[in-house]
Amino acid sequence: MPIALIVFIVIPLVEMLVLFEVAEVIGGWQTLTLVVLTAVIGVQILKQQGLSTLLRANQRLQEGQLPAQEIVEGFMLAAAGAMLLTPGFITDTLGFLFLTGPVRRPLASRIVSTGMLKAMGSGQGGGQFWSHREYRRDADGNIYEGEYSRTDSEWLSDGKKGDSGDDPSIEK
Repeated sequence: MPIALIVFIVIPLVEMLVLFEVAEVIGGWQTLTLVVLTAVIGVQILKQQGLSTLLRANQRLQEGQLPAQEIVEGFMLAAAGAMLLTPGFITDTLGFLFLTGPVRRPLASRIVSTGMLKAMGSGQGGGQFWSHREYRRDADGNIYEGEYSRTDSEWLSDGKKGDSGDDPSIEK
């Protein structure tokens, strides 16, 4: 089943069914009040959690580390905010789960640990750094991992002029 079909048709239909059932049990105005109340409470918690995540990301950057965990948590918080602002009890429940640290942090850690993230950013000195993992599997399923650095440029990363790769003793 396509994801778009689930997101835009199935979830709203299920949400409406749940809202109608709750309205039959507790009344229409009380149901509407609950929907608005969960959105207001969720936005307040989202502000607090978002600020906390932003501060942790800033601290990691100050330490010279890539805040991958905090970036993933930030995306999860954005998704939680969207779910909390969507009327309905199912999306509110999922949104509150994404807001709570005991659920969000392990899930974000798992996403980060899979190595699916590729990041490019800038260090404190303005220099660029890249983080990229590439794994190759051979026919037997063995994984080969490798890293490389380029040293043939005229200027090396320490700012000193380096060897351009031309050896005067070799004739061209």
